[in-house]
Amino acid sequence: MKSADIKGMLRYLGIVLVAEGSLMALCLVPALHFADGTVDAIGVCSMLTLAIGALLWISYARYRSIDDRRLSYLLVVLMWVVLNLFATLPLMATGATTSFTLGWFEAMSGLTATGATVFATVEALPASVLLWRSMTQWLGGFGIVLLVLALSPHLGINRYSLYTAEASGADNTGRRPVSMAQTVRRTLGVYLSLTAVFIGALWLSGLQLWDAVNLTFTNISSGGFSLSSSSISLLTPTQQFILAGAMLLSGINFTLLYLVFTLRWRQIGHKLEQVGFYLSLCLLAAAFVVGGLHWHHHLPWAEAARLGTIQTISALTTTGSVVDDTTLWWTPLTFLLLILSVCGGMAGSTSGGLKAMRVLILIRNARGILRSRLHPNAVAPLRLNGKPVSSHIRANVMVLFMVYGASLLLGAMALMLCGIGANEAVGASVGCLTGYGPGLGTSGGLGSYAAFSPSAMWVCSLLMLLGRLECMTVLILLLPRFWHR
Repeated sequence: MKSADIKGMLRYLGIVLVAEGSLMALCLVPALHFADGTVDAIGVCSMLTLAIGALLWISYARYRSIDDRRLSYLLVVLMWVVLNLFATLPLMATGATTSFTLGWFEAMSGLTATGATVFATVEALPASVLLWRSMTQWLGGFGIVLLVLALSPHLGINRYSLYTAEASGADNTGRRPVSMAQTVRRTLGVYLSLTAVFIGALWLSGLQLWDAVNLTFTNISSGGFSLSSSSISLLTPTQQFILAGAMLLSGINFTLLYLVFTLRWRQIGHKLEQVGFYLSLCLLAAAFVVGGLHWHHHLPWAEAARLGTIQTISALTTTGSVVDDTTLWWTPLTFLLLILSVCGGMAGSTSGGLKAMRVLILIRNARGILRSRLHPNAVAPLRLNGKPVSSHIRANVMVLFMVYGASLLLGAMALMLCGIGANEAVGASVGCLTGYGPGLGTSGGLGSYAAFSPSAMWVCSLLMLLGRLECMTVLILLLPRFWHR
């Protein structure tokens, strides 16, 4: 590893720290408006983050080139770890938590848009901390790497390798390649537009602007943090459905949304199969959940439809916002919600999970294998979006599926070794790895992870990072060959 490469990475770490410090400074607004006594703490944290970021950015400004492509993986992991370290500062400086472990867990949950929280009573937090939690999810949902590409478009490193190191679910099955600059502009434009639209919609529905801003930040990012321990269960049905719309759109490929919003109908055909699978899965799962709530819990059809549809969308998009205490629901319904979170939304969205594109490839690959057993001599290539899927993509999907499954099982085992019961360990492992947030037991529904031991919280934090970077980017750093010249 060359000295120039290290200095180049420090430069890009400085860029993201400046961005994080700038967002941190915005938390001074609610601190002053609500006079919550955190002005000094937030100001010091913001200035410290900005100063260190600016120092790194300016000191190594001329080191724009990183020659070793492998360092894309290391740089991405370092970005997330360093940003999480500084995101912990406001939580501790304001007294929201006095434990570094709790602060690290909450910050990691925010930046990875997971939504798992260690605060049993969210309402007691200072206004500045509430906004900071929401902003970490909004920033994490957009993506740290996309932030770097937006702030420093002329990278001296392969931009596509850097992008896929964070989002290996990137959809590369389209008909025509789209440059990284276009991808960043379109994603940022759609993200900002949706944020503004849903803030306005919630505000017009009667919600206070403060609540509208925070809830939009956390739901458009597929995060799930809320201003209340009751999540979104106390909102009006209209406001809940508005947030459900934000969740549903956040689970769709943002490039596709851009094409729809700009009326470029001829260019969206190659993604319709994925959209169809995503919406069909949501519809079928919602029908099952609504039926279960009506027949098993004897809820009126209207209430069952509202609760079942919104909670299904929340699970499929790995948002984690809760409209009812799902731990009291019929067990098959709770289990189905966890399965949906493993699937996740579309590639190129803010959702976590495996991504609908990969699940569709897995299903069609399995169907092709079964057909080959019946007709060994038949040649039927696996197709997606009307084009054959290469063996390279199929192999990548299979490997990631195996690694993802192994991570879930090992995560659950590690949590059991930390003293967590089997049922809750499995739920927490799924909730943290997929980015859904709620698990089972005390960590499910309207609960929190406050009862987890410090060691269990560190395991969950690792699972969140693995899930956000889709396992491979983190695990590749553990290979001895990675560190060889």
